[in-house]
Amino acid sequence: MALFTFKLPDIGEGIAQAEIVGWHVQVGDRVEEDQPIADMMTDKATVEMESPVAGTVVRLAGEPGDQVSIGSMLVEIETEGEGEAAAPAPLVDTVEAETPFLPDTGRGTVREANGGGGAPLDAPVEEPAITPQLAKADSPLHQPAAGPPPRAGEESPILASPAVRARARELGIDLALVKPNGDHIRHADLDAYLLYGAGQGYRPAGRTAPRADEQVKVIGMRRRIAENMAASKRHIPHFTYVEEIDVTALEEARAQLNAHRGDRPKLTMLPLLIVAICRTLPDFPMLNARYDDEAGVVTRHGAVHLGMATQTDAGLMVPVIRDAQDRNVWQLATEIRRLADAARSGKATSAELSGSTLTLTSLGPLGGIATTPVINRPEVAIIGPNRVIERPMFRGKEIVAAKLMNLSISCDHRVVDGWDAASFVQAVRKLLETPVLLFEG
Repeated sequence: MALFTFKLPDIGEGIAQAEIVGWHVQVGDRVEEDQPIADMMTDKATVEMESPVAGTVVRLAGEPGDQVSIGSMLVEIETEGEGEAAAPAPLVDTVEAETPFLPDTGRGTVREANGGGGAPLDAPVEEPAITPQLAKADSPLHQPAAGPPPRAGEESPILASPAVRARARELGIDLALVKPNGDHIRHADLDAYLLYGAGQGYRPAGRTAPRADEQVKVIGMRRRIAENMAASKRHIPHFTYVEEIDVTALEEARAQLNAHRGDRPKLTMLPLLIVAICRTLPDFPMLNARYDDEAGVVTRHGAVHLGMATQTDAGLMVPVIRDAQDRNVWQLATEIRRLADAARSGKATSAELSGSTLTLTSLGPLGGIATTPVINRPEVAIIGPNRVIERPMFRGKEIVAAKLMNLSISCDHRVVDGWDAASFVQAVRKLLETPVLLFEG
C-alpha cells in the first residue's frame, strides 16, 4: 500500500487559497479515479475537485468553511502499490450516518459561487439538544381524564354537551381519553385531541409544537454575502432618498404593450424602469460609477452594466445586464429572464456575475413601502423600486384612484451628494409619469 497526497492545485484567477464548501467523501470511503471529492470556492466560482487516483480516503484537510492554501494537502488517499504508509489521524471525525448541510443541487465541474448550489456536506456537525415536541407516553399529559369509564347502559360521568357527544360519536372519539380545558369537554378539546393525539389536552389556538435549536455554520455563498455586506456598510457612508411616483399611466402603457406582445416575454415594471434609468444617467455620471477607495479613484462609466439583485436558493446574487442602455424593453425583459434563470439554476458564468456599474434591487410584490438597500461595493449607488399600490390622490381639485410606487436610492456620500441623488430620481420620475418619453428617439 502507498499513501498519495492530493494537493490543492492552482484553480486560477491568481488566488492564494480556497474555501472548503463541502465534501463528497468521508474518511474511510473508497474513491475511484475522477470521482468528485470536494467543492472548493474562490471569490468567483465553486470548483468541483476530482480524485486523480483510486483508493481509500484516510485524511481530509478540514471542515466546510475552512480555508486551504494552494499547494497544501487537500486529501490523502491510500492506494494499492509498493510500500506501506501508516494512515495519519484524520482531521475530520466520521459519523455513521451522513449529516447533509446543504441540498444537492447538481454537480457540474465548475459552478459559480453566487448560484452554483452545494453538494451535501458529509462532515459531522455537533448535534443540538433536542427539545421534546410532544409529551412522553408516560407523562401526566397522556393520562386519561379522571374517573372510570362508564358501564354499559350508564350515562358517562364526563361533562359534555349533547352536541359535543354527538360529534365525538361521529368522529369515533372516546370522551374518556379527552382531557378538557376546564370543567367540561368542548369542541375545542375534540379538535386538540384530533391534532395532538390521545390525552394531549387542549392547546391554545395558534400554538405549535416547539422546535429544537439549530446551529447552521455560515460558509460558502452565505459567508461571502455576509462579508460583502459587512464591508459595504463598514466602508461606505450610506444615505437613502425615497420619492413617490404616480405610475398609473405607465401601468396602462405596460398593459397595452403586453396585449400586443406576440411571442415576446411579458413585460414587468423592471424593463420600463431600466429604460428610464439609462436615459437619465448621462446627466448624472457620478451615479454610474465605481469607487476604488484604496487608490482614491472614481471611475465614471459610459456604458450601463446594470446588476440585477436576484434571490436564489444559495443566497442573493447579482447577474449583470451588459450595455443596458443599448437594449429596448423587450430585449431587457428577455435578458432579465435569462439571467435570473441562469442564476437560480447555478449556470451563470463568472462574467455574468461581475462588472456591474449600478445595481437594481426589487422585491416584486413584496416590495414594501420603502427600502434602504445596501450598496453593492465598489459601486456608489443602488436603486430599489417598491410595491405598486392603488390609493386616492388629488389631481387638481379632484380625488382620483392612482397607482403609486415609492422609488428608493441608496448612495455613497463620499461620491454622491444628496442634491444629485434627489435630482436623478426626480428626472426618472418625470419619464415614468410620462411614459411616452421612454420611447422617444
